[in-house]
Amino acid sequence: MFQPELEAMSRADLEALQVERLRRQLANVYERVPLYKQKFDEAGLNPRSVDSLTDLADVPFTVKDDLRSAYPYGMFAVELSDIVRVHASSGTTGQITVVGYTAGDIDMWADMMARTFAAGGATPDDVIQVAYGYGLFTGGLGAHYGSERLGALTIPISGGNTKRQIQIMRDFGTTVLACTPSYSLLVGEVAADMGIDIRDLPLRVGYFGAEPWSENMRVQIESALGIKAIDIYGLSEILGPGVATECEHQNGLHVNEDHFLIEIVDPETLKPVADGEYGEVVFTTLTKEGIPVIRYRTRDISRIVPGDCPCGRTFRRLERITGRSDDMLIIRGVNVFPSQIEQVLAGVPNVAPHYQVVLEKVGSMDSVEVHVEVAPDFAFDEVRELEALQQTVCAEIQQALAVSVRVKLVEPKSIERSEGKAKRVVDLRGEQEGA
Repeated sequence: MFQPELEAMSRADLEALQVERLRRQLANVYERVPLYKQKFDEAGLNPRSVDSLTDLADVPFTVKDDLRSAYPYGMFAVELSDIVRVHASSGTTGQITVVGYTAGDIDMWADMMARTFAAGGATPDDVIQVAYGYGLFTGGLGAHYGSERLGALTIPISGGNTKRQIQIMRDFGTTVLACTPSYSLLVGEVAADMGIDIRDLPLRVGYFGAEPWSENMRVQIESALGIKAIDIYGLSEILGPGVATECEHQNGLHVNEDHFLIEIVDPETLKPVADGEYGEVVFTTLTKEGIPVIRYRTRDISRIVPGDCPCGRTFRRLERITGRSDDMLIIRGVNVFPSQIEQVLAGVPNVAPHYQVVLEKVGSMDSVEVHVEVAPDFAFDEVRELEALQQTVCAEIQQALAVSVRVKLVEPKSIERSEGKAKRVVDLRGEQEGA
C-alpha cells in the first residue's frame, strides 16, 4: 500500500472521517457554488442538517448537464486565481465539461494514482510507460504524476506512434504500461508485425482504464503481453484516473473512500440499493477544492462487491463497470451493453477481440449488426468454415444475451484501431434519416 494508515483504516474511523468531510463539503458548495445553493434551497435542504451518511439520500443529484450549463467556470468553488490546471471531457456526446484543479487537488490526485500503481504491484524500482493521451484528457497527466509520486522512472510518451512505443518499451526496459485496454492489444499486434514478442520484454503489469472491458479481454491481454492486467477507474468530473483501482487480487476496484463517497442507486427510482445489487454509480467528492461535485450521476452501471479483500484494504470494492446507462442498446426489448458482446466474443475461438456494433435503419425499424474480425490465422477464404464460424458467433450471442443479432465476419485488421478509446458502436441511423 502507498498509504497504509489510510487505505486500511477501520470502517468506523473511515465513516467518521467521511461524515466530517461531507458536512464540510456541503456547507462549502452551498456558500460558493450558485447551482448548489439553488438546488439545496429548492429541495428545502439545510446542508448543516446532514449529520450521517444515510442523510445523503436527501441531497439533490448533480448530472452532466449541470456541468455543461455552467461552462466554463460556473461550477468552480474557488477564485480563478486559485486554479492551477483545467482538464475537460472529450465532448463527444455534447458540450465539453470543464474541471478545475487547485494545487491541493493536484497533490491529492498524485497520491490517488500512486495508490493505484502500488495496488497493482508497482514499486519505485519500476519503469512506467504512460501511453494515455496527454492534454485536456485526464489520463496521461494523472498517471504521470502518480508514477512520479510513487518514485518510479516515468516515460511520458503519451498515446500514438505505436512502433515507437514498442521501440521505447524494448530499449528503455519498460516494466509497467498504462493505456487503454484496446490499445494494449494493438501494441501486441504491432509488435508481432515488427517481429518482436512482447512477452520476451521486461514488461510485467499493465494499468488499463478509460473504457469498459471484459474479463475475457483481460485473459487475452495477459496472454498476448505476458503481464498482469489491472483495471482502473476514474472520470474527469470526479478527478480523472485514481478514483478506484484493483489490487493484485483482481477482484473488484477499491474506491478511495476517504476522498470519494460512493453510492449505487436504482437508475429508475434513484433510491440507494443494497451492497451487491446492480445500479448506477454515484459519487460525491469529499476533498476536491476546485470543482466539488455532490451526488454526481456517472451513468456507469456496477455494484459493490460484498465481503473483504485479502489485500487488507478496508475500502469497499466496485465491480468492473458493466457499461453506461446511456450506452445501453435496446434490441427487441432486451437491454444490451457493448461490453457484454465483447465478453461473448472473447470466448469464441477463431475470432479476434475487435468488433463494432453497427446501428442502421431498415424501413422504420432499427437494425443491429455486429462486425467481428476473424483471427489472423483463420482461413477467411474458406466459405464453409466462414459460414460455420458465423453461425457459432450468432448462437453464442443469442445464448448469452437472449437476443439474436446479425453477424458479419470481416478480415483481420479491417476494423479501425484506436490509439485512445475504442469506438465500439457506430450509429448510422441519423445519417440515414438526413439522407
